Amino acid sequence: MTGKAYTTKLGAGQGIVDETRALLDLWELGIDANTLNQLALKSGQFQKRTARRIRNLVIEGFAPRYLNKDGAPAVYLKTLKAILSSNEFTQLLYLYTCRTHSILYDFVTQVYWNAYSSARDSLSIDETREFVVRANQDGKTSSPWSENMIIRVSSYLNGTCADFGLLEQDKKGIRKILPFRIESRVFVYLAYELHFSGNGDNSVLSHPDWALFGMDRADVLNEFKRLALKDWWIIQSAGDVTRIGWQYSSMEELINAFAQG
Repeated sequence: MTGKAYTTKLGAGQGIVDETRALLDLWELGIDANTLNQLALKSGQFQKRTARRIRNLVIEGFAPRYLNKDGAPAVYLKTLKAILSSNEFTQLLYLYTCRTHSILYDFVTQVYWNAYSSARDSLSIDETREFVVRANQDGKTSSPWSENMIIRVSSYLNGTCADFGLLEQDKKGIRKILPFRIESRVFVYLAYELHFSGNGDNSVLSHPDWALFGMDRADVLNEFKRLALKDWWIIQSAGDVTRIGWQYSSMEELINAFAQG
């Protein structure tokens, strides 16, 4: 994915879907992670958590995912959580979480989707542990991990996938693989975000992030053509060259279009 070393920080909350909604309510543009931590402590919304657990949730869970790039992800998500369906919003959290945690990104693209595309109906903790062991042996981790840490990280990976709807919840050994397909507005959001990040049209189509949703370039192109009928863009494709006429000039314009239905 990015070449970043694998860390154990996914354990700071795994999916933290409900917690992210609550923290977005507390957060405003210009608030840094330490200030948000203090607001969370005083809010009374996390009474069942210790001060240390809340700090880990904010500093190691929420902030790296959503307060990067001057807080742009948090800005967009704070608005979108009242516009998108629960499933759409959760898929965006999944996208940002995978981007932040390279071990999750690689696990999903290398293990989960291979099992899914093979028509497997389940994924075991042993398979996840094998992935983590190989990563440890190949020097992909931030430091050599103990056997206990390997077991814990394996649990984090399966638990996070369950939080985001890729695997069933509440199964410690073998988890059922759930149907998982990118929502149309999530596809549109990701396409525009990649475009505004400086990717050319063909680079957008081939971007690695689509693999998080089990899509290759042909899948992405087909979805672009389908959604062109909904006026999200104009697309012209001939051979290996594709040109896209983008209908919106900023993410803010796109989000306003979502709000207007």
